Amino acid sequence: MSNPFFKSKGPFKISEILSNINEDIDVKNFDKVIFDIKDLATATNKDITFFHSKKYESVASTTKASFCITTKELSSELPNNCESIEVKNVLVSIAMITRMFYPNSVIDNFDPHTLNIEKTSFNHSVNHGQNILIGKNVKIGSNCSIGHNTIIESNVVIGDNCSIGSNVIIRNTLIKNNVSILDNCVIGKKGFGFFPNKNANIRYPHIGIVIIEDNCEIGCGSTIDRGSLSNTIIGKNTFLDNQVHIAHNNKIGENCIIAGQVGFAGSSYIGNNVMIGGQSGISGHLKVGNNVQIGGGSGVIKDIPDNSKVMGYPAKDLKKFIKENK
Repeated sequence: MSNPFFKSKGPFKISEILSNINEDIDVKNFDKVIFDIKDLATATNKDITFFHSKKYESVASTTKASFCITTKELSSELPNNCESIEVKNVLVSIAMITRMFYPNSVIDNFDPHTLNIEKTSFNHSVNHGQNILIGKNVKIGSNCSIGHNTIIESNVVIGDNCSIGSNVIIRNTLIKNNVSILDNCVIGKKGFGFFPNKNANIRYPHIGIVIIEDNCEIGCGSTIDRGSLSNTIIGKNTFLDNQVHIAHNNKIGENCIIAGQVGFAGSSYIGNNVMIGGQSGISGHLKVGNNVQIGGGSGVIKDIPDNSKVMGYPAKDLKKFIKENK
């Protein structure tokens, strides 16, 4: 789905975009107008995208983007409709381009436009505690409750029958129906995306959002980062224990159970009916299949196929792990 909160400053001519990344590149049509920057899967012929790893070659081969920031080694994987723009550092270049389209997306300061809930239309429609602050562009459904000292910042939609705990901060998030967000959670902040660059780290803009589907529970002290170009998604009926961290762009499937202190690096796909034991770590850009069970304290550093049971570091087949650790 398109992001309903961050608005692109495009369109720009491709010549303007290339001048912004300070590289001398020749393209076929310098006057081509580009409306937005999107990931490989969602880009249209009006957009520019990027391709930085062979892990995404199957998606890259079918992208509809007009232009793609990539490397010389990967450019041959792109379809004929997509002209490659070969650069020295794909991720640094794409960060600069994203800032061009979304100049305010790096800033993640507190919302200065919040009002006490008693001064808003939610005062009588929401069951609430003390010291609740509400930002602009906020919608809250029926039969919802909000605990003490919670801040619902700008650009948040909360469905029906939702319970938001105390000391919670939510921004740039869509929450569906029958969702419980327990105390001390932070939902929708920018992700931990930056690139070391000589004397300064270059922050990657995060223009995605968080989507929490129906019937989910997010445990106390958990943090869910919003996406960079795509969205961070928690599937229906998925329950997170306390102190779980989900980084940007992760897609967590339906009916998953994730125990306490589990951490997800960015851009991994977790299937449906997945169970993950406490203090496990899931590396980035991985795919965990459906019906997978991951034992507590495991370190997942490669893809896991459907119907697997794994444990250990690196995570391996459970029977093999038990045999090796008798």
